[in-house]
Amino acid sequence: MKIVVLGGAGDMGSATVQDLLKFTDVRQVTVAARNTSKAEKMVSALGDPRAVVQKIDASSHVDLVKVMQGHDVAAGALGPFYRFEKPLVEAALAAGVDYVSICDDHDAVQAVLSFDRAAAEKGRKIITGLGWTPGITNILARKGYDELEEVDTIRVFWAGSAGDSEGLAVILHTLHIFTGKVASFQGGQLIDIHAGSGKEIVDFPQPLGEITVFHLGHPEPVTLPRYLPGVQEVILKGGLVENYLSSLAKMMTALGLTSTFSRKHKLGTLMKKLLPFFPAARNRSLSGARVDIAGKRNGKKVQITYATVDRMRRLTGIPLSIGAYMLGQGKIKRCGVFGPEADGAIYPDAFIQELARRNIKVERWETVI
Repeated sequence: MKIVVLGGAGDMGSATVQDLLKFTDVRQVTVAARNTSKAEKMVSALGDPRAVVQKIDASSHVDLVKVMQGHDVAAGALGPFYRFEKPLVEAALAAGVDYVSICDDHDAVQAVLSFDRAAAEKGRKIITGLGWTPGITNILARKGYDELEEVDTIRVFWAGSAGDSEGLAVILHTLHIFTGKVASFQGGQLIDIHAGSGKEIVDFPQPLGEITVFHLGHPEPVTLPRYLPGVQEVILKGGLVENYLSSLAKMMTALGLTSTFSRKHKLGTLMKKLLPFFPAARNRSLSGARVDIAGKRNGKKVQITYATVDRMRRLTGIPLSIGAYMLGQGKIKRCGVFGPEADGAIYPDAFIQELARRNIKVERWETVI
């Protein structure tokens, strides 16, 4: 099996590469990167002959197709996804290669879901959003959904720390999801609400504890109702452990500093340089996810909660590795473009077992409501 990791030298993609080499028997992992010197240094440090480097120009459709061809699976870790997910899916379809990504932008997911029929007709399997959030969150939502007879509400929460990532794409994504209006599923329909609204304090497993979260632009409200019939509400809220940075992001979007891609990129580049000087929550430089699934079982109203805490690059890069390997093994039966929680996609118990094998722990608790 040959897998190409697009953006494989980046903060998240490098975790995918490392995991594929350590936990699977892939024959080759191609690290596709713009900065080949950085990629070569990483591959040299890994010391595994199965890892090779290939230069990529992500702005060129021809180059993307060329890089993907000859591989069994393409794994997308090339952000920001509001810019790259659609071109990557188009390239995968043109190259005749199955594709899985960590796409975490709600608008990008909405755009690529339109390729569902075209991908199915070609017999291709395209999984969009298999990282931390979306990804782990979707599969935990599916797990809880399957445990109940009826599900009314799914509430997804995430918390991240400025000290838990160094990549520019993460900064750009954060600015993007705090900008404008974002998707939410309420009253049985997809609506747009203001990013940064709906302030709430949510308790995550230690050492994160209580984190302030807001409505932000992630794909879960777009995909979960699509594949989990009967759900009337899907809420996504997220926030930074360093609450002052959430406030700063809201202020910058209010000033119009993130209103265009160019502005976001300039501001993100500046923020990347300045972040090391901001105080970080050193004892909480971790990321977490919590999913509350509420419904009925045996006539009683029940809420099942799943949660996990770990390093962001592990929570994001490892699910991409697991999904890419499952695709290459032929374990994913569904064709088309879909989220990981769809029927015929990722089987939750098998996925959670793979996380446990990498020492990513998932907590579960249940309450009668």
